[in-house]
Amino acid sequence: RAFVERIAREKAEEVAQRAPGAWVLGADTVVVLGEEVLGKPRDEEEAASMLRRLSGRVHKVLTAFSLLNLAEGRSFQGVEETKVKFIPLQEADIRWYVSTGEPLGKAGAYAIQGAGGSFIEWIKGSYTNVVGLPVAQILGPLREIGIWRP
Repeated sequence: RAFVERIAREKAEEVAQRAPGAWVLGADTVVVLGEEVLGKPRDEEEAASMLRRLSGRVHKVLTAFSLLNLAEGRSFQGVEETKVKFIPLQEADIRWYVSTGEPLGKAGAYAIQGAGGSFIEWIKGSYTNVVGLPVAQILGPLREIGIWRP
């Protein structure tokens, strides 16, 4: 949890240094399987390995966000946690999915909003969190600073 919070804060701070008067949003998402943190796979082999480990199991998706304005000295942080269960995957499913290229660049090697969503048995929590940005949790701070006006 602390790891993903730190990365989100560092992303926001890096951009905010170049635009100190602006509100900047940084976010980071990781998949946690037991005690193992699954980030973005480096290659197709690592993506396939992650999918094999997720097959038929429950995991957590953690997304941290950091919304800050350096000039105003204000910031908001949060972490959302969602539980996801994969169906049991066959090796052919994994090979096909990896061949699409979709798992690369995705925490845990899947995109719930894409073809990877077909591997989800159930989800408990925020769908947008699993996509990569917990929209409902961010709306409060955006309203408070006057950016969100429906």
